[in-house]
Amino acid sequence: MAIITISRQVAAHGDEVACKLSELTGYKFFTRKEIEKKIVELGFPESKMPKFDERKPGFFASLTKNRDEYFNYAQYAILEAAAEQNVIIIGRGAFALLQNVPNVVSVRLVADEKTRIARLCKEFNWDEKQALQRIHESDTNREGFHNSFYNIDVNDNSLYHLVVNTGKVTIENAAKTIDTVVKSQVTEEQEKQGTKMIEELLKAQKVVNKLYFEHKVNIDFMHASIDGNTVLLHGVSDSPAIVEEALQVIRAEMPGYEVKSAVSIVHDFKNFQ
Repeated sequence: MAIITISRQVAAHGDEVACKLSELTGYKFFTRKEIEKKIVELGFPESKMPKFDERKPGFFASLTKNRDEYFNYAQYAILEAAAEQNVIIIGRGAFALLQNVPNVVSVRLVADEKTRIARLCKEFNWDEKQALQRIHESDTNREGFHNSFYNIDVNDNSLYHLVVNTGKVTIENAAKTIDTVVKSQVTEEQEKQGTKMIEELLKAQKVVNKLYFEHKVNIDFMHASIDGNTVLLHGVSDSPAIVEEALQVIRAEMPGYEVKSAVSIVHDFKNFQ
């Protein structure tokens, strides 16, 4: 079947639409807290989550190893969830991580500011000023998160299969619309291709985590991508020898794949701890 990713503005009924969609389709809905729990279970300290989770890291946080650590754990948690198939994943840039997977349908939920203010005032008994402050804070954080970790504009509607305005469309109709698009969009062949790609992405992320956490390989912004039968290692390092060490580990962990480096060698690159 499919993997549905939902990106949403605060007070755009993200959880509500996802819950209704889960009821309608029988898909498992991975809530924000469930993904957060996976990230922490994998090893990321819960106390550090507020610095990175769906927010733009501060200047010093963006330069620390904690940034890469969070990103690697978060990607693994999302891929692990996606591997279950027939799932709905909300937030954390899941649509960006999975954008090239054939059986993924990405949805953006939005609403006008007036509607969002009214919903927050009703839910939290806030005044308009408090609600508007929350909206601006959330929008800024989510824009910064996606720009920092994925180098994309979360507000670019061309990134999504479907954008739904929940200020004008009911929760039930939003869920029905998404279900209709999924059924018409995802073919059996795309499902097979997507399942295989998720398996490969999970393998690639697993070996990156092994390099990062077990072998302590000193490559910053490290990640791996798969292009056909080739694994590409990305990142920034000041040592070709370290990069070659990483490539040897990948070759051992992923036999049958050609392994190449796309790591930038910058000799005056400094690591910030």
